[in-house]
Order: sequence, then C-alpha cells, then structure tokens
Amino acid sequence: MKKIISLLLCALLFTGLLSGCHGAREQATFAIPESFDESRSYEITFWAKNDTNVTQANIYKQAIADFQTLYPNITVNLRLYTDYSRIYNDVITNIATNTTPNVCITYPDHIATYLTGTDAVVPLDGLFADPRYGLGGSALRFDGPTQQEIIPQFLDECVIGGTHYAIPYMRSTEACYINRDFVEALGYQVPEVLTWDFIWEVSEAAAAKNTDGTYKLNGQKVMIPFIYKSTDNMMIQQLHQLNAPYATAAGDIQIFHDTTRQLLLTAAEHTKSGAFSTFKISGYPANFLNAGQCVFAVDSTAGATWMGSGAPLLDISPERLVEFETVVRPVPQFDPSNMQMISQGPSVCIFNKNDPQQVLASWLFAQFLLTNEVQLAYAATEGYVPVTAKAQESEEYRDYLSRAGEDGNEHYDVKIAASKLLLEHTGDTFVTPVFNGSASLRSAAGQLIEEVVKATRRKQPVDSESIAALYEKMTSLYRLDQIQSGNGKADLGPLPREAKTLLAALGLCWAGILGYLALEQGKKIRKSRQNH
Repeated sequence: MKKIISLLLCALLFTGLLSGCHGAREQATFAIPESFDESRSYEITFWAKNDTNVTQANIYKQAIADFQTLYPNITVNLRLYTDYSRIYNDVITNIATNTTPNVCITYPDHIATYLTGTDAVVPLDGLFADPRYGLGGSALRFDGPTQQEIIPQFLDECVIGGTHYAIPYMRSTEACYINRDFVEALGYQVPEVLTWDFIWEVSEAAAAKNTDGTYKLNGQKVMIPFIYKSTDNMMIQQLHQLNAPYATAAGDIQIFHDTTRQLLLTAAEHTKSGAFSTFKISGYPANFLNAGQCVFAVDSTAGATWMGSGAPLLDISPERLVEFETVVRPVPQFDPSNMQMISQGPSVCIFNKNDPQQVLASWLFAQFLLTNEVQLAYAATEGYVPVTAKAQESEEYRDYLSRAGEDGNEHYDVKIAASKLLLEHTGDTFVTPVFNGSASLRSAAGQLIEEVVKATRRKQPVDSESIAALYEKMTSLYRLDQIQSGNGKADLGPLPREAKTLLAALGLCWAGILGYLALEQGKKIRKSRQNH
C-alpha cells in the first residue's frame, strides 16, 4: 500500500509540473533591501532613444553626470538607439542570455512581451511605496516627484495586469499640422476641432488638377492633400472615437468587424481620388507639408520641430521650402463634443538582476529621470510634455510656454503649440489595452490601412471580399489567433507530442493503480466473507 501511495503522489506531482510548464508563469515580486549599500560600487547600463537629436543625447549625458555627482558609487553607461523597435529586438534577444540592460526606455506594449514566461522586468508598486527609496522617498539625494505628482493618466499607461512595470518618461499625442494658406485658398476656414468629414472634403477639393496635369492649389506636379504618418494610430483612434471594438485587456482580438471594413473602404475611396496617402507609401508628411505639397499632415506632437516653413529640423533643401502659416489642431474627430486622442510616449522600466542592490541602484537612476531638471530640459527639445505636475506647474516651464515664437529653435511656435495641445487635452486622451501580443495587434491595425492604400494605388479591387481576405492575411501574418487566449494568459498552443504521450502513459498508470486497488479490495472482501 505504501508503494501505491508513493506512485499516486509521484503521478500527481509530475502531472502538476507538466501543466505548470505549459501555463502562464506568475511574476515574482522584488524584495527591497532594507538600505542601499553605499560602500559598494555599481555599474548599470541605460538604453535610450534620441531620434538622432544631438540635444537629446546631451540631455541624457548631463542627467547621468548630475546623477553620478549625487551617487559617485554608481556608474551609468549610456547606449543610444535611433529606433524603439531596435531596443525591443535587442531586449528580447538579451533576455534569453540574461544580458538585458538595467534601465531601458521602452513602451508598455513591449514590456508585456518581455514578461512572457519570465520575471525579467521588475514590478514597481513596492518600490513606489517604499518610504525611504520610493517616489519622493526620504533617503533620496534629489528632489523627485511623489506618486501623486505624476500625471495619473500617464502613470496608468504603465500598468500591466494590475501591476506597474514602468514609470512614464515623456508624453505626446498626435496632432494635425495644417497649411492654413491652402485651406483658406480653397474657401474654407480652419475650425478649432477638425472632423473627418471636413478633412475629407477639403482634401478632395485640394486634389483638383489643371488640364496640364499640375494641381490647381499649388501649381506643382505633386500634391497629396492628406498624409498620415502612423496608420496604426489612425485606425485605433477612429475605432475608439466610434466606440467600436479593438481588443480587451484580457487579450481578445476584436478589430475585424464591419466598422473596420467601412473605415478601410473610406480610406480606399480617398486614395483613389489622390486625396490621401501614408508615410510608408509616399514619404514623411513634414517634407510634403513644407514643400507646399500637402494640406493636412498628421504626426506626433513630438515631431513638431520638423513641421512648418520655420521648422528648426527641416529635412528638405531650402529651395524646395514654401512659406506658409502653420496651425496645429487635434487629430480629426467623428464627434467634436466627445474628443478622443491617443496618448503615447516613452516609459522607463528596470530589469531584474541577481543582485538586489544593483536593482535598487537602477531604480534610483530611473527616478532621477523624473526630476524637474531632466523633464524640463527634454520637453524643450520637441513637442513632448513633462509627465509630472511638479514639472508642468513649475515657473520655469510656464515661462517656457509663454515665450512661444521668441526664436525658431527652443521656442519655435509650432513646437510649443503642439505641447499646449496635449496639456489642454490630457483628459481627452486614451491608451490601448496592453497584453502579450498587443504590439503585434497595433502593427496589424496600421497594416490594414497600408494594404488597402497600396491595393488602391495598384488599381486592385478593394471591397468586402478583398477586405475579408485581408483580415485573414493579417491574422496569419501577425499570429493574432495565437498570441492570447480569452483569459488573458498566453496561448501556448497544443501540447507537444512528447507531453501528450507522457499524459497518456500517466493515464494508463492511474488506471492500472486504481484497477489494482479495486482488485485488492475485492480480495479482502472475499477473504472476510470466507472467514465468517
């Protein structure tokens, strides 16, 4: 009987281990050291993105120098990237070899993937609340913000599965940069809130040509009235404005429906007339806008320094530049009385290491990036806004905003107008659900528009049938039927053949054991009856 019980326990334990290996992994919490060991030296790596902007790179370097003055036993090594996708790919690669950076600028969509089956990223709620080393903690050597001083909408973006895994660093939204001269030449006035109907109507008017093939509006051979840079944001915002399904927080993919189909048909209609195109297909919106070849250019508020004839970061030659008045408005809306615009921008996460003291050193540096000095310096480089009320309400930042137009660089009027747009509409912003695979869904959302525009330009049919086929193509291309199950845990697919064989063998063992027990019990009953 003891042997039988041992077999039962082993079978039960083995089955539990097998199912545990195939399911989602619970994330470990970080054990905060009682104190920071300042007798030791630490070396941490910081991966960041700077858009090839030398000023931004210098701000990072200055922040590191200032931090190391306060904490001379912590050395911070900076590695700069020009693309968030490169950071994402390198982190994924390095997780497998346990060589991730200590601190990283990234996006919550990416963090959700980093967490798949690992505890690579440190959960921050415990660190937030720590009275000594947490946000606004008593042991900090710098004046960092408290948790209450971080803009709530921005901090909420850093929650994955009910836990904070990042802190916001900078925030932006999308804006529509407009050539007011062109709009008025067509007989329209720029409204305070753009509607999709207005955008399409003016864009169609701007697509009219002369008999010689040049465009009536600019006299040139090139005119793309409406160019959208980030088509994933375009689709996501349109769906959100229409209260149409996109995805749930649990990871259920809901984007493929009739409303999406109608939005794609509309994009195809205006592509066919020449009124609409995208960045991936035609090129950078700012270049067309600044050359007098575009009326409406939608890009991030962080891209404002490239927009307008006075832009400090022009990407076209001076002889192609056309003088015009640039105005900045929120992205087009379906319902101007209920504005909806996406919130975006980089966040900062820290990675787990075997040494808790090194993780604490990383957390100290991550917090330092939220100080006014760093926040205000970086916000002045582009149309980003600081993520803390402490910085936004400072006299220095208010002075910066009040000096719009004083010069064409730090106080470039279009850049400051873009920043003010987000400050005034923070309450109108939203974020998309974050889960393992949400980055793939975002890519698929934009690719739907790209594929429709491409097909239209190639004179291929775009109708209900072709869009249904496109849905299937995107599902397969981005593996949207595999990334999540309805309960929000990673869908790891069917069990491997070896696991199925093992489970079958365990089932036979169970049957044999139970059969043996029944046989022994029968023998006991018969023997008992014979004795009586």
